[in-house]
Amino acid sequence: MNQKAEFHNLDAPEGGVLRELAPGLTAHIFAGEGAMLSVVSIAPHAEGSLHSHPEEQWGVLLEGSATRIQGDAAIPVRKGDFWRTPGGVPHTMRAGPEGCRVLDIFAPPRPEYRVPGKGFGVT
Repeated sequence: MNQKAEFHNLDAPEGGVLRELAPGLTAHIFAGEGAMLSVVSIAPHAEGSLHSHPEEQWGVLLEGSATRIQGDAAIPVRKGDFWRTPGGVPHTMRAGPEGCRVLDIFAPPRPEYRVPGKGFGVT
């Protein structure tokens, strides 16, 4: 095993699978056997489409500000806030005026995120 291939950096997420989730939302995705990390950059005021998937998802706001839309709630979040989204719950993010970066963690890994492409996949 190439040990170096197992190490990454949040500020330079090279080596991952690149996906354009929506206009102004890009993700660098790193898949393991039981979990998957996604470093998502969201442009100022950009918003993803409301979607859901069967995998559990955790998120951490790394920088900026945003509103997490989850189920029927719209929750303002700031740097350092983190949240859990159970599988099957509709959700998205809307970035604040300075944009934001989010670390998403999926368990198990999402099959559609193992390949480059566009969109969120399952709705």
